[in-house]
Amino acid sequence: MSKTVKEARVWASSFLKKHNREPRVADLMLQHLLDVGLADFLLIQREKLSDEVWTQFEGWIVEHAESGKPLEHFTGVASFYGLEFLVDKNVLIPRPETEELIEAVRPWVRDGDTVVDVGTGSGIIAVTLKKVLPSTRVLATDISRAALEAASRNAQRHETEVEFLEGSFLKPVLGQVSPDIIVSNPPYIPERERVALSETVMHDPESALFADENGLAAYRAIVNQVMQFAKLPRLVAFEIGHDQGESVPNIILEVCPKANIEVIKDINGKNRILLWKN
Repeated sequence: MSKTVKEARVWASSFLKKHNREPRVADLMLQHLLDVGLADFLLIQREKLSDEVWTQFEGWIVEHAESGKPLEHFTGVASFYGLEFLVDKNVLIPRPETEELIEAVRPWVRDGDTVVDVGTGSGIIAVTLKKVLPSTRVLATDISRAALEAASRNAQRHETEVEFLEGSFLKPVLGQVSPDIIVSNPPYIPERERVALSETVMHDPESALFADENGLAAYRAIVNQVMQFAKLPRLVAFEIGHDQGESVPNIILEVCPKANIEVIKDINGKNRILLWKN
């Protein structure tokens, strides 16, 4: 028997609480299935759900409760910097902290700059920068062909011209372009922290989460590649782990002893963004 919107919310909230899941996920799922915003959602609480919507909603709630599969893998979309991006199991779900990376980079970008997004994943950084700074040339690299396909779909979705290249970090652009800005949110979680991560996070691709050398391997590889350019970029910007505010700068200082480095804290007061200025 079909339920009203309110009845479905009450059932789902209780079910998720029993499984130690966040109850608010239920409302977000139901809003997506009904294709309504919050204001309209609150006005239709007494309306009956169709059998089709109820069946799908019930299935989503049970699967999320049992497996921790994230909301975005059900809906296929994630919000970032006021834009909606397509996501799937092949890419990292955008985090709010990465929006602060965009904010840190924007003042450094000039008209006509060449910007390279390293390890683009779903393309959120590359597409967003091109969207808000349309005069730039934006290139984006990733070693995963599946991720590049997802990023390409997002570029098309937002009508942005981004050049996608397959390969390891900066390798596809070395000797091809001279970047003015390099930005990257590479994998930076140490393997030892795997056991502490939630089930929901573990649905992201492991290659986008974990890095060798206590989470520093990707930074070291990118920094070594940066030093191969004839002219250093004006800015290299990284998202970093909260406990990497000294270790990542040290990697840079090993190869560029006079580097001008700034570490910026996120909205929660944790080290999150590194700016290497040249």
